[in-house]
Amino acid sequence: MDARDTDLKRDLDATLHARRELGTEYESALVESFLEKVDERLDRTIDRRVRRRLAERQLAEARGTRPDGAPANGSYGERFGFATVSLVLAVPLSAIGVANAGFPGLVVAWLGIVGVNAVQAVRELPRRRGHDTDDAEDMDRIDGVHKDRGQL
Repeated sequence: MDARDTDLKRDLDATLHARRELGTEYESALVESFLEKVDERLDRTIDRRVRRRLAERQLAEARGTRPDGAPANGSYGERFGFATVSLVLAVPLSAIGVANAGFPGLVVAWLGIVGVNAVQAVRELPRRRGHDTDDAEDMDRIDGVHKDRGQL
């Protein structure tokens, strides 16, 4: 149990002790107060994690890798493995499609296989530098939420 859990446990104990002393008429106010503390703690934890992951992502992008350390465009083995697995799965998917719906089933199965591979290929394309504002917009949105709550 770390210090944060100890603080939360202490707050819960104090809330329960106050409830015993004050009675049930103050129960909803006490519970509301405790839940606000939990909510604030959760907001701080999520904010810290989002900022850390954003920093890791920006650092990895600057290095030309993904945050997990793999090359940004995926290795040849990863791409080859994905293509191989999709082709191996194409055989039973084609058979199932033909058995259940005939030629239209075969077309649907292959459209799905091609679609999955197309998504994988697009996902592996390198991002264009200078056109990725999603991270900054996400952080501005997070900051705006906290400013609305008066936390930053």
